[in-house]
Amino acid sequence: MIRLLLLDVDGCMSDGRIIYNEKGEETKNFNVKDGFIIRSWLTMGHYVAIITGRESAIVANRAKELRIPYLFQGIDDKLAVAQKLCSELGLEAHEVAAIGDDVNDYNMLQWVGQGYTPKDGSHYLHAVATVLEKNGGDAVVREMIEKVIDHNGEREKFLSLWI
Repeated sequence: MIRLLLLDVDGCMSDGRIIYNEKGEETKNFNVKDGFIIRSWLTMGHYVAIITGRESAIVANRAKELRIPYLFQGIDDKLAVAQKLCSELGLEAHEVAAIGDDVNDYNMLQWVGQGYTPKDGSHYLHAVATVLEKNGGDAVVREMIEKVIDHNGEREKFLSLWI
């Protein structure tokens, strides 16, 4: 059973675009559908962590808004962070699913029990991850989590939160 989700931000939770205004302030777009299912996953008693290569106050705000307790920014070695977090939580690789869109996610996706990449993710990830139907930022995290929920046999548990 998958108990922990590891999420990349740029190209997964967002469409990968980084927009700067005239003041140099960064903006990102997040999909509310992703946020809805992330909160549901947490309510179901599971874990979520964001592991991203960039640092952004916007990501910290989004993690806080969704009540994601584990946020790792500015990470070069995502696999090392994933392994350390799993050790702290008492989890093994087969209990983890992850989503990433580029080659810096490769080792982490190869290590976890279930690896996923958006349709527009790097083709290099196809060897180690399930390619999803949606692009990054287009509710691809929702697509992944729904697959994990079904894999876990928790569809009724998820639906009972809302129906």
